[in-house]
Amino acid sequence: MSSKTTPDIDTSFKTDVHKGLTSFPKYLYSKYIYDSAGDKLFQDIMELPEYYLTSCEFNILSCHTQEIATLFNNPKTGFDLIELGAGDGKKTKIVLRYLSDNNFDFVYKPIDISQNAINSLAETLANELPDVTVDGEKGMYFEVLERLQKYNSRKKVLMVLGSNIGNLLHDKAIDFLTKLKDIMGPEDLLFMGFDQKKNPQIILDAYNDPTGVTAAFNKNLLHRINRELEADFKVEKFKHWESYDPESGTAKSFLVATEAMKVSIEALGLTIDFDPWETIHTEISQKYDDKVVQWLADAAGLVIETSFKDEKGYYKDYVFRRKLD
Repeated sequence: MSSKTTPDIDTSFKTDVHKGLTSFPKYLYSKYIYDSAGDKLFQDIMELPEYYLTSCEFNILSCHTQEIATLFNNPKTGFDLIELGAGDGKKTKIVLRYLSDNNFDFVYKPIDISQNAINSLAETLANELPDVTVDGEKGMYFEVLERLQKYNSRKKVLMVLGSNIGNLLHDKAIDFLTKLKDIMGPEDLLFMGFDQKKNPQIILDAYNDPTGVTAAFNKNLLHRINRELEADFKVEKFKHWESYDPESGTAKSFLVATEAMKVSIEALGLTIDFDPWETIHTEISQKYDDKVVQWLADAAGLVIETSFKDEKGYYKDYVFRRKLD
């Protein structure tokens, strides 16, 4: 139940917060966790022993660097390496360093929703890999897809690490993959990480660590709303909760109100009522197996060229091409 006046909504953040918190059940988009504080917390998460995704993909990129670089390369014209959701680029630097050391002709274009992440990555690459040409850009995945159409003068490799596609339910994932396919030429590649189904407890632990870093990351959404939209969320009154359905492969994150309360959001002219134990759904993290990935690829008009897995078999990076007509 909510009481509200008509707000002057002039940003996507305001629009999405208003829509999500006046819906039933309530939800917020996880993309808004990533401000400067959220970026730092996610870097901390990637260092957690429970958060296996980062170390598994490090393992893949470290063990198969030469093979991956050879797949990416076009020795005649070079290529553009376009990374969606680049973050701090720690994993990508493994490949970038090999490409640079071996004088591959390429331009690295990192794209991220966080300008802070783009600026930080560009600065570190200038210091660590000064011979790499970097052309960063801030934007949401779907917003930049149209702009990526212009990268068609030579081979392009689209890279999506970290199982970012797991933030999309299957119908949205197919839509996303289809849009990526639509900007790919016959020579282009899509290199994408998919977290694999495994022991459910391992997955739960990855998103609800005992030190509380993942909880702080999730709650950063409320801190950001308080700060930027003049809200009065009592963040300590919300509990981070994680669930995982091994049948569907869907992990979900929630913020749960531990008591009845009213929350005012001044910038929206909005007051929100919370019942005890009412939830705000904040994120999904989908898990996959080969059959599901094959189905997604078929539905999107892609074919699987090859795949690479880590030593534990927890995680896979798949390489896709556009299906020929």
